[in-house]
Amino acid sequence: MLAGEEGVGRLDFDNPNLAFFVGNLALAIILLDGGMRTKISTFRVALWPSLSLATLGVVMTTAAVGSFAAWLLNVDLIYGLLLGAIVGSTDAAAVFNLLRNSGVRLNERVGGTLEIESGANDPMAILLVVMLTGLLQSSEQVSVWGFLGQIGLQFAIGGFLGWLGGRCALLLLQRIPLVEGLYALLIVSCGLAIFSGVNMLGGSGFLAVYLVGVILGNGKIKQHDSISQAMDGLAWLAQAGMFLLLGLLVTPSDLLAYGWQAVLIALFLIFIARPVAILVCLLPFDFRWPERFYISWVGLRGAVPIVLALYPVIAGLSNSNLLFEITFTVVLISLLLQGSTVPLMARWLKVVVPPVPEPTTRFSLTESDAFHPSLELYEFLVQADGIRIPSAIINNVPSVSVDTPQLVALVRNQHPTVVTAETELMTGDRVWMLLHPNDVNDVALAFAQKGTASFLMQNFFGEFSVHGDASLLVLAQTYGVDSQDIDDQETAADLLKRQLGRQVVVGDRVRFGKLRLTIRQMDGADITVVGIKLQS
Repeated sequence: MLAGEEGVGRLDFDNPNLAFFVGNLALAIILLDGGMRTKISTFRVALWPSLSLATLGVVMTTAAVGSFAAWLLNVDLIYGLLLGAIVGSTDAAAVFNLLRNSGVRLNERVGGTLEIESGANDPMAILLVVMLTGLLQSSEQVSVWGFLGQIGLQFAIGGFLGWLGGRCALLLLQRIPLVEGLYALLIVSCGLAIFSGVNMLGGSGFLAVYLVGVILGNGKIKQHDSISQAMDGLAWLAQAGMFLLLGLLVTPSDLLAYGWQAVLIALFLIFIARPVAILVCLLPFDFRWPERFYISWVGLRGAVPIVLALYPVIAGLSNSNLLFEITFTVVLISLLLQGSTVPLMARWLKVVVPPVPEPTTRFSLTESDAFHPSLELYEFLVQADGIRIPSAIINNVPSVSVDTPQLVALVRNQHPTVVTAETELMTGDRVWMLLHPNDVNDVALAFAQKGTASFLMQNFFGEFSVHGDASLLVLAQTYGVDSQDIDDQETAADLLKRQLGRQVVVGDRVRFGKLRLTIRQMDGADITVVGIKLQS
């Protein structure tokens, strides 16, 4: 905006068609990158709630905002509904970036729901905008069944071709040797080709390209880390280019013409329309009330509504500039008000899980199969003095069939150092180890700051931990909990699943007498480690 016609740059840009084209390509790249960072395990707990929000939630938000806007602006209801449809969907780019750069780690149920919703609600919003724009251009009537049929067709074509295209792209990446820097470009090329092809066939290209990203991100690719870094850069470049053109397209003085109405519409969307839609859509699912409130708060609007607002501009509708200007203001308020408080609200509503220490670098050496897990090389940054590496690990002979962690090298002050059983690690040391992925969390925790480890073990997860299959009866007898109604065969994991009554995730907890049991680790849907905290 500063570079535009009323800013210091004085650049006169008035080409909504180019901005629309660039915006769609940029959103496709951002969705592709976001899909690659979405773990397939997230779908276990978040798929159906996300689909409810991406369909019924968008429709409810559209109806509520549309009715309010039509009354406030004194325009026909259909214009109000068009505005509601434009701002009715959350923005994948804003959600992905803010959640991952907020400094907080959400529990999987909340974070997964927000990410999948933002990646899947674009088809519904686009269909509503296109349908309402078409109605304003002609006098034809659209039946409810015709509308639902269009939604089903878009999801079916986009879903199937996205899955098929993702599988083909994965096979291509696994079989074609390329210079490392070219893999990300190949992924972007495949993603944009699938995005364009699905759109031409009448499906949802946004849904398709998101699924391509999910399949590639969860596939076995040796160059995964370098690809992820390159894709992150391409996604930021796409986002910067998209916002540059959209900012140039705006005339700042025009935003003031309906400024107070736009502010009221934004506040109505944030505090009434979105929360009501979330509460209704999540009623069939076992979300805690703080989780529901947080999901309603992180209904971030970003580039998607602005790009959608270009549909009526390109179609030449009357009042189209009004819709665009109000949308732009709503997006700015959403990002400034909601986006800036993402970490604060997460901590206040207690939907965060303490961040687990992670390795700084990872290289995949072998691929996993039905009988052998993958073997990978990890670099860990030592954050505490006085740690000693067990002699069994030091003396291990490296082998591809390794079942225990193996030390490869210790780098101190940028020089390799000989390690013995008496060597004490120092803060800043870098340790290279050969591990199976399942062992990474425990090893990373051993090298973490003592304060961090203490927080993970005591403040959140508890002072002690037991296996998920630990006998509940023995646990009760050990800690003096009434064991009269406990079955002999019941385990700690059984109690958590029975009392929580939903797809559980790390961080879920229940009260058991004077104990608080918290899920600390999971393997798929199985609870493997449970933290125990004594309550006063």
